[in-house]
Amino acid sequence: MLSINCRGNLLTFDVPRIMGILNVTTDSFFAESRRFSEQDIASHVQYMLENGADIIDVGACSTRPDSKPVEEAEEVERLKKSLPIIRRLVPENIPISVDTFRSGVAKMCVEKYGVTLVNDISGGKADKEMFRTVAQLNVPYVLTYNQAMDEKMPAMTQMLPELARQVAQLREYGVNDVIIDPGFGFQKTLGQNYDVMNRLELLHELQCPLLVGISRKSMIHKLLHITPDQALNGTTVLHTVALQKGAHILRVHDVREAVECVRIVEALNGSPGNSN
Repeated sequence: MLSINCRGNLLTFDVPRIMGILNVTTDSFFAESRRFSEQDIASHVQYMLENGADIIDVGACSTRPDSKPVEEAEEVERLKKSLPIIRRLVPENIPISVDTFRSGVAKMCVEKYGVTLVNDISGGKADKEMFRTVAQLNVPYVLTYNQAMDEKMPAMTQMLPELARQVAQLREYGVNDVIIDPGFGFQKTLGQNYDVMNRLELLHELQCPLLVGISRKSMIHKLLHITPDQALNGTTVLHTVALQKGAHILRVHDVREAVECVRIVEALNGSPGNSN
């Protein structure tokens, strides 16, 4: 059974886990996910915990398409404001993840605020010190595939060798807990996104936990000609597919609906405790 060590707390994947999104930004692509005041942050964290989130993922720098990242100083200030609130509410056994591509930000969050997981949407490409820093911090790392691909080649054919190379590099640095994120929506065409989802199970060859982040993304609302606000149903459909293909973590805006999706798929799979 796969598991990750979050600074002494073991998170197992005997059942799929839910990573709840907390965006302390003003411009994330799904407006409803933006939380900026102390009250909004606290209430959303409480909602996620009460509805079954296994991980809280906080991001202070929007990476939506066509966005310009805020300066590192602004990202740091937002996290300094929000992390003490989150830390007070989240039990020690529930990992807090920071969604950042900057090694200095990751280091601050782990060392000063007890963050236990680093979620890097750049896959180490934006900051050459990220792999080394995560190894020194001794925390799990989400490795995202975020590279332009040749449209003439199958997406998974390009993705697997590069991810395998990066996992091997992380192991050489001493990163023991690597989580794979195929990077839905990042530098992929609509067709490539669905090609990756259709063959998602091939990523198990890497022998790492698999994170899927498709919540309300463009591969849903562009296909259906709707808005992110209207994309919950499509999100649930793709969550079901991802779970059936062995996803270990769903990164979501809508925690309760994702938890229900996991329970139903687990019941279909005949898992213990889901038969009633």
